[in-house]
Amino acid sequence: MSDNKQENAAEHPVLAEFLSAVKAEQVLWALQDKVSEDWVVLASVNFEETDVMPVWSTEQLAKQHCIDEWQDYQPAQISVSDWLEFWIEDLNEDGIIIGVNWPVDGDCLELELADFSQAIAGIEDLA
Repeated sequence: MSDNKQENAAEHPVLAEFLSAVKAEQVLWALQDKVSEDWVVLASVNFEETDVMPVWSTEQLAKQHCIDEWQDYQPAQISVSDWLEFWIEDLNEDGIIIGVNWPVDGDCLELELADFSQAIAGIEDLA
């Protein structure tokens, strides 16, 4: 991503809203299969041959997606500290980008893992 895109991503209203909600609770949400415990990862809508992991700022937003092909999934929380300690390396190895507060309809904000994780690191409560 160019510097201009990074600046724009940091100022994106979807990301700002996401970070505000996550900062308060120090958790983000993703969808996990009830049986296999696999996480939802799908083809990016914005980038060819790229996989994206959608994450949400609240359980309610994530739960809206537990229908149709994701009916066997449930919202699962990931703490900010676990994201920073465990998730980044695995997702980076798999070349995964992040879909922020993935909407039911409309445009999806997809960020490079490094950009998203840097934003998350900025809201970590170290207390």
